[in-house]
Amino acid sequence: MPQPNDLSRSLAALDQDSTLVAVIEISQSSWLVGGIAPGVNRQPLKKLAADETALLQLLSRWRGEATKAGRTISRIAVAYEAGRDGFWLARWLRGRGIEAHVIHPTSVAVSREHRRAKTDRLDTELLKRAFLGWLRGEQRHCSMAMIPTLEEEDAKRPNRERENLVSERTRLVNRMKSALARLGIRGFKPHLRKASERLDTLRTAEGMALPPNTLAELRRDMARLRFVMDQIREIEAARLARLEQHPEQANHAMVRLLARVVGVGIETADMLVHEILSRHLRDRKAVARYAGLTGSPDESGARRREKGLSRAGNARVRRGMIQLAWRFLMFQKDSALAQWYRRQTTDGRGATRKTMIVALARKLLVALWQLVTTGEVPEGVVLRRAA
Repeated sequence: MPQPNDLSRSLAALDQDSTLVAVIEISQSSWLVGGIAPGVNRQPLKKLAADETALLQLLSRWRGEATKAGRTISRIAVAYEAGRDGFWLARWLRGRGIEAHVIHPTSVAVSREHRRAKTDRLDTELLKRAFLGWLRGEQRHCSMAMIPTLEEEDAKRPNRERENLVSERTRLVNRMKSALARLGIRGFKPHLRKASERLDTLRTAEGMALPPNTLAELRRDMARLRFVMDQIREIEAARLARLEQHPEQANHAMVRLLARVVGVGIETADMLVHEILSRHLRDRKAVARYAGLTGSPDESGARRREKGLSRAGNARVRRGMIQLAWRFLMFQKDSALAQWYRRQTTDGRGATRKTMIVALARKLLVALWQLVTTGEVPEGVVLRRAA
C-alpha cells in the first residue's frame, strides 16, 4: 500500500487528456522547457531566458493551444532536476496553482554507453520520460525530492555556515603551522589567545627572528583566524539564544531531547534535527537510506560481494553519525549498543571494526529517530538526568 509521504511515485491518477506536462532543463543562463500538451500533435520545446514570468506565460500559451484543440486542462504538472537553483522555483510555481516537483538527478536512468550523446535537448527528453512514468504511478521510475519551506531551508544555514567556518579555521591553522615548519619551528599553536604576541619571540632553527614577509603573512592570517573564530562563537551564541527564547518549537524541543543523550552535544543534535530528523521519513529503512548508511551489494549469478556504503544520501549526516558512533563508544561504554559492537569486533581486525562502526552508526541513527518520533528511550541509549 503506498505511503502518504512516498515520493517514488505519484499518488494521483494521471488523466492524459486533461494534464499539461512540462519539464525544465535548468542552466545558469537559460532554461529549456519541453512539454506534452493534450490534443497537440507536436511536443513543444522552447528555450527561455532564466525568467520565471516567461515560464508562466509559456505554460499559459501551451494551455491555450490544448484548449483550442478541444481539451480542458485541469492539471499542470512541472518538474525539473535538483541542482544549483534549489527549490525556489517549485515553491514559486506552487504559489500560483501549478503542481511542481523536483527530481532526484541520481534516480533518472541513463544510457550505459561509454560515450553517449548528451545535450540539453536529449536531457529534456530523458526527464520527460522519467516524469511521465512517475506520474503514471510506476514504482521506482524516478524519485522526487521533498520540497522544503523557506523557513526549513533557512534553519539549516547556521549549522552549515559553522561547518564551513570550522573548515576555514582548520585551513588557516594548518597553513600557519606549515609556514613555521619551513623555518624549523614546531609546537606553536596559532589559535591560542596570545599567539600573536609570541610571534616576535619566535626564532628559527638558525636562531634568527622571523623574516619580515613571513611575519607579515602570519599576522594577516592570525587576523583572519580571529575573525573566523569570532563568527563561530557568534553562531553558537545565537543558536543557544534561539533555544532558550522558543523552547516550545518542535525542532527546538527535538534538539533539547537529543542533547540529553550522553555523548551528543548541541552542535550534533542541531545538525541531526535540521538535516534528517525533522523530515517525515516513513520507516527506519528510509532513515538509514537517507543518511547513506546502507550497503551496496553486487550480486550477479554466483558472484556475491559488498561494495561498501552507498553514499547516496546526506553526506553531513553520514559524517556526523560515524563521528558520533566513535564518541558513543567512549561515553556509553556500558550501553547495549556498545556491548554489541565489542561482541562483533572480538577478532580485532581493522576491516571488521570499520564495517561494524558503520553498522553502529546506522543503529544509533535509527534509535535517535525513534527517540524524537515516539518520545520513548530506545534500548541501548542512555540519557542524562534532567536538571
